[in-house]
This record gives sequence, C-alpha cells and structure tokens, in this order.
Amino acid sequence: MNRLEIFFADCTRTVDRKLDELVPSVQTEPKKLHEAIRWSLFAGGKRFRPALVLVIGKTFSAAEEKLLQTAAAVEMIHTYSLIHDDLPAMDDDDLRRGRLTCHKKFDEATAILAGDVLQTLAFQAIAEDKNLTMKIRVKLITELAQSAAKMANGQQLDLEAEGKKISVEELKNIHQCKTGAIISASAKAGAIIAEASADELKAVSNYASKLGLLFQITDDLLDVTQTSEVLGKTAGKDAASEKATYPAFYGLEETRKLAETVHAQSCQELEKIDKDTDLLCEIADFILYRKT
Repeated sequence: MNRLEIFFADCTRTVDRKLDELVPSVQTEPKKLHEAIRWSLFAGGKRFRPALVLVIGKTFSAAEEKLLQTAAAVEMIHTYSLIHDDLPAMDDDDLRRGRLTCHKKFDEATAILAGDVLQTLAFQAIAEDKNLTMKIRVKLITELAQSAAKMANGQQLDLEAEGKKISVEELKNIHQCKTGAIISASAKAGAIIAEASADELKAVSNYASKLGLLFQITDDLLDVTQTSEVLGKTAGKDAASEKATYPAFYGLEETRKLAETVHAQSCQELEKIDKDTDLLCEIADFILYRKT
C-alpha cells in the first residue's frame, strides 16, 4: 500500500468507529429504521469526504480528536443524500456501493426516514462536540447547513435538466451544488477547526472547489466507461435518464482533457499554502485516475 492508500484505510477505520458511537444500534427501537441507517452507512464507501476533513485539519496541525466528530457528521450527510438520490422519485436506482439500495432492501418510507435521521444526527454530532469551542461549532453547522441546502438545490436542477439542452455554465452550476458543495464544506471544515488564516481558508476553499468539479467530471466518465460490477452502482444510468453530463457535452476525449486541466488548477491552489500539501496533491491525483 502507498501512503495515500494507508491514509484512506486509517481514515475509514477511525471514522467508522466514531460513526458506530454516534448512530443508534440495530437493537434500538425502531429497529427496522436503525438497521436501514446502518445498512447504508456501513456499506463500504470510500469515506472520501471525512478524509478531507482529517487531512486538511492535520495539514494545519489540528488534533485528530477535534476533527473526528465533524468528519463523521459529513459522512452522515453524504449517506443521507445517497439514500434519497436512489429513491424512485429521484434517480430510481437499485444498487449502491455494490449492494441493494436502502429502499430496495427495506422499503421507500423507511429509506426516506433513514435519510432524515442521518441528516439530523449529523448536526447533533457537531453541536455536542465538546472538543470544539461554541464559536467553531456554530461556524461548522452554518457551513454544513449551507452546503446541504446547495446539494438539494443541485439535485432539483439536475432533475429539471433531464432531457433538455442546457449551457455548460448551467451544467457546472448543477455539479458545483450537487457534488461540489459537500466536498468544499468538508475541506473547509478541517481548516475551520484548525483555525487556519483567512488566506489559508480561501486557498483551501478554491482547492476543494476544483476538487469537487474534478470528482464530478471523473464520475461522469466512469458512468460511461465502467461496468456496474466495477462501480458498485448501475452503469450507464446518466445516458439512460438523459442526464446533463460532461461527456454528453464534450465527448470522452475532451472530457478527459478537461479533467486534467481542472486537476492542475486544483493543485495550483495548494502552492498558496505554506504547509506540506503533498498528500493533498496525491488526493487530486487519486480523483483524476480513480476507477470507481
């Protein structure tokens, strides 16, 4: 395993332990609801967003215990969004992370409630984090709430764009909201907890914004180029639903070139930070070349 793989594996272990503490057990009533929550939350995701909280925070010398609860909260928000995205009224998907989606494993009503609970637990986790000052907790809650609202806005815009011709700027706005907002909030959360300077926070925000765009571009590419078995979710869904995507606009080759350009822009932002940002560059590399 290389350094980045070791880092992601360590993040997954520590974040999963914290999530296990924060989320009610399957023995807690209503048992079906908590089983559904855990089915989705512990389905083996990459924990990319909480890893961003940790790596950015540690870049600016924040202690891990100050970062972990917020990292777990970010993953709860992300998982809630996946549960709701998969619903029949949204993307209507049967597979997520290589197994049945929450509404397929349980039922639609339970899936909706599972997402609702995860969202509220995320804000509770930050509000009750005694490792952080009240001022920082309020900043984090505000940041996460704003990004979660943007994510919902992006989902609505994405649904409205199906089967329609939209501009590249409209496409970029959809994905900055739907995908980029939570990725940006994750990175900024680490910097906020570490009490980074205003200039450092701006550089982190710009880095994360480009990283979020890169993530969506590569996600669009994977939907076209990989199988359902590799992705762990239904491949070709974007084209079948007539989604607005980068390959649909530019074709595969130009989309790959765009990904390389955005990757370079993301890494350039790190040059403005007078810290060891090598691991952050490696994360951008990982997103550019990821296969799932």
